[in-house]
Amino acid sequence: MIIVTGAAGFIGSALIAKLNENRYFDIVAVDDFASHSRHNLEGKQISKFVERDRFLDWATENEKRLQFIFHMGARTDTTEFDEDLFQRLNVDYSKSIWNFCVEYGLPLVYASSAATYGAGEKGYADDHALIPELVPMNPYGVSKNEFDKWALTQEKQPYYWTGLKFFNVYGPNEYHKERMASVVFHAYNQVREQGKIRLFRSHRADFKDGMQLRDFIYVKDVVDVCYWLMHHRKPENSGICNLGTGKAESFLALAHAVFAAMDKKPEIEFIDIPEDIRERYQYFTEAKMEKLRSIGYKKPFIPVAEGVREYIRNYLINGKRW
Repeated sequence: MIIVTGAAGFIGSALIAKLNENRYFDIVAVDDFASHSRHNLEGKQISKFVERDRFLDWATENEKRLQFIFHMGARTDTTEFDEDLFQRLNVDYSKSIWNFCVEYGLPLVYASSAATYGAGEKGYADDHALIPELVPMNPYGVSKNEFDKWALTQEKQPYYWTGLKFFNVYGPNEYHKERMASVVFHAYNQVREQGKIRLFRSHRADFKDGMQLRDFIYVKDVVDVCYWLMHHRKPENSGICNLGTGKAESFLALAHAVFAAMDKKPEIEFIDIPEDIRERYQYFTEAKMEKLRSIGYKKPFIPVAEGVREYIRNYLINGKRW
């Protein structure tokens, strides 16, 4: 059995789609199903649905049947400021899963985040020595960094583990994320409803309007890496690893890719960054990808224009999920 936590969510459900496509059907889907819709899991082959709060008891009872844990579940709202909530769901719960993997000898891949890098003052290198020095800009990023720091200090570790720092992920199965959905999702809906895209203007002299840069990565690349790690779990490669494309793109380029995918003439309006987030707004993110490449992942990442086109034409236009 392969465990996927956060199974009903964006990346978790996409990972299950990837596993199913490769004929892995003995999957245990873990989530807070009482609160979250199962729409992302419709049509997928899953052996068992387990409520998040019941999972560790269930896993202990069934530990001999388990082979791998993908811990993708987390509270991901960057505008949420309930630190106790993040501590419980993102830190303490992750520690429990880690300790379970240690006790029963299970490999673990878990979701960290590029939000741990804060404003990028320390750069974007996934160097373990830098992780204690990072200063995230919101409680979500703090919670992810706290768990990363804790993991690196543990004497007892899963025999193989990887924490993946996801950069700006976009792609199918994010309909439920509302304001936390990707820029691509929101841009598509703006064009469909209003015929134009609104972008934040720059409030820094060294960046022109729309030229703020992000490392946008298609969700199919994200789950390809997760799947590859499941098959290349060498203990010496355990650790925390970036997962972006390694190539930052401007919001302006992304907007033009959306218009092109929709066969629409570009119309872009620039608006001020809201004052409540202006001081915490990132102007540049770009993953350093040497670590993942050095352990053997060679597949090229999907260019933004190509990923945006597939996402819009194969999923968003038809309201489909992967």
